[in-house]
Amino acid sequence: MGKSREEETPASKFNVIFAFAIVYIVWGSTYFFIQKAVQSFPPFMLGALRFFAAAFIMLIWCVYKKEKVFDLKQVMHAVLGGLLLLFIGNGAVIWVEQYMPSAIVAIMVSSSPLWFVLLDKPKWGQNLRNKSTILGLVMGFFGVVLLFYKSIVASVSGGSGIEAGGMLLVTLAAMSWAGGSLYSKYYSSGSSAIVNSTWQMLAAAVAFAIGGLLRGEQNGFEIQSVSPEGWWSVAYLVLFGSIAGFSAYVWLLKVRSATQVSTYAYVNPVVAVLLGVLFAGERITILQISGLGVILLSVMMINLAKYRKEKNAL
Repeated sequence: MGKSREEETPASKFNVIFAFAIVYIVWGSTYFFIQKAVQSFPPFMLGALRFFAAAFIMLIWCVYKKEKVFDLKQVMHAVLGGLLLLFIGNGAVIWVEQYMPSAIVAIMVSSSPLWFVLLDKPKWGQNLRNKSTILGLVMGFFGVVLLFYKSIVASVSGGSGIEAGGMLLVTLAAMSWAGGSLYSKYYSSGSSAIVNSTWQMLAAAVAFAIGGLLRGEQNGFEIQSVSPEGWWSVAYLVLFGSIAGFSAYVWLLKVRSATQVSTYAYVNPVVAVLLGVLFAGERITILQISGLGVILLSVMMINLAKYRKEKNAL
């Protein structure tokens, strides 16, 4: 992918573990809060509000910390990365969930780690020859299928022609997310993660706002009709989903391989299911428990090569 940073930036194990925990748990919980927020806000308006608010807060922080914010080359790279990641990758999922069951969408989004491996050309030699990585990727996708098997069967049996186009769009979204992540990793121009995240979210917010205006989402929308639950959900998505979660994700791309970071796509559905069991009174089946186990095992397999490399280096 052109000029790249082949070696991972040194980082403490505690920071890495903490960042992974944020991405795994917080992003897994955002499914619930997006569902709540979209009941009060049109989808593109929600994206614009969420990312504008997060970018504004982070921009203030960058100025306070005296970060180098206005670097044209850095801004251009971040804008492109943000459009691929947040507007196309995230926006397509929001759009499709208006017409497709979330279970099918979750399965297609979980193909992201496979695209990470296929699109990460600088790491082909390392990833495609690593049996534990390949096995882990396949197992992770299979685990997500087990996790949502019952919902998938119900969706397919009652499916319509529109789902074929929706599945294609979500597949393109997964490819765009993987491509945007890799672009962010290799073309960050040495900028700090928080500056990079700020410009990415601002670019996505502008794109969402334009998309919302073109769709006429502002017509008929009344701000006084937004429920307190809707506002609290937006606040959670801004502070935790965007500022904490996305910043941790961008930072992880700097210090760990893209394949490792992509395991969030397998773990997020696990968190979403567990939250449903704990807080929404949902039941979990033996098949789902099996899926959870397979997913967790797949993450271990993908990280096994990294652990072995670190052990041998000691």
